[in-house]
Amino acid sequence: MSATTAAPPPVCFDLFGGKGGVGKTTLASAHALALAAAGQRTLLVSTDPAHSVSDLLETPLGDQPTRAGTSLWAMELDPMADARAYVASIREDARESVSKAVLPALERHLELAVQAPGTAESALFDRFTEIMRWCPDDYDRIVFDTAPSGHTLRLLTLPSMLGAWVEGLAGQRARVNKLQGMWRSMAGVSEPDREDRVLTRLRQRAERFSDARRRLATETRFHPVMLAERLPIEETARVIEQLRQAEIPIGDIIVNRLWPNDTDSVFVAERVAQQYEYLCEIRQRFVDYPLIEVAQSARDIVGREQLEALAERVSQARVAITRGT
Repeated sequence: MSATTAAPPPVCFDLFGGKGGVGKTTLASAHALALAAAGQRTLLVSTDPAHSVSDLLETPLGDQPTRAGTSLWAMELDPMADARAYVASIREDARESVSKAVLPALERHLELAVQAPGTAESALFDRFTEIMRWCPDDYDRIVFDTAPSGHTLRLLTLPSMLGAWVEGLAGQRARVNKLQGMWRSMAGVSEPDREDRVLTRLRQRAERFSDARRRLATETRFHPVMLAERLPIEETARVIEQLRQAEIPIGDIIVNRLWPNDTDSVFVAERVAQQYEYLCEIRQRFVDYPLIEVAQSARDIVGREQLEALAERVSQARVAITRGT
């Protein structure tokens, strides 16, 4: 009798990513609405600092889940708030583990660490892994509206990098504690056993990273969003290759904003009319600021010649604004 093959774990996480401005947020929100309409308890999470999910759903959102419809919840993460909370947790652990002599210097260092490169990213990943643990108990599906591709790829490859690093730190911490215990024993100094919060925190993080890496490879689908233009095509190809190397499964590839293949000019006229309405609103709402209007190119901007031509058009528009013409 042949052995039965275990069923693959269900998909818990949908990630939408791509270049900035390709419509990730709109498509992620539409996907979350469809899942919720099908009766799945769905959480939509924006990790993009340029939040617009609340505008799309017409629901004020914060960094905790807010009901946004039947079977639908949504939240917008604040990387800086998460960074401050992340550093505060480090400070709390350090106060019980670091000598009082070096504590003032450490406090000054931690104050600066909030703004340091990588702190917000590390804090965001901590929230990301925390949210992942809410599925499937609290939610059936979690949809992530991510930041532009480069930021998202760094976030998704953190489990393998940070996991090994944290495990190494935990090992060093354990060895230091063992040596300190040996020296105290040799010196005849006894100290009551107490929990090493730093070591405990490091081991917890290592376990969380390991679990996140496993779930990204088995319960996640990444949906690249692109436009039918040269640069998004090339970036999508690079993203897919990096995801393949990170063993993160690819879901649907979405080509957004395709014009219909017909010759009916009514559609074009309607689009142009709507665009002009929005342009009038932009001119009124942002009247206090220089506004450069760049016409749509008939073809992709590819190569230095076309790029220089575009730069010239923008420069001319900027000169015209300066002269007040």
